[in-house]
Amino acid sequence: MSTTQRIPVIVLIIWFAVITTFMLLNQVLDLEIFFVLALIGLLIVVEMIDTATVQSRSLRRIKYVIVVGVLLFGYTVVNKIMEIVAR
Repeated sequence: MSTTQRIPVIVLIIWFAVITTFMLLNQVLDLEIFFVLALIGLLIVVEMIDTATVQSRSLRRIKYVIVVGVLLFGYTVVNKIMEIVAR
């Protein structure tokens, strides 16, 4: 793995560490918030490394992970709305 391939991974690890640190400092460990912020970070990193002409196999696989993440995000939003309406 070359240095340019490692940079997005390192950026994501730093992003996850920042999210975790702030959650621990606020004493709020919420997996839904962590998931949403992690998904946002992943979307930003993939958008930064994505090219218009050539896509590697690994980038296409990451996009499948993003699709699953967006679907889970939608499910979470619908659940929160249903909780609010049920009150």
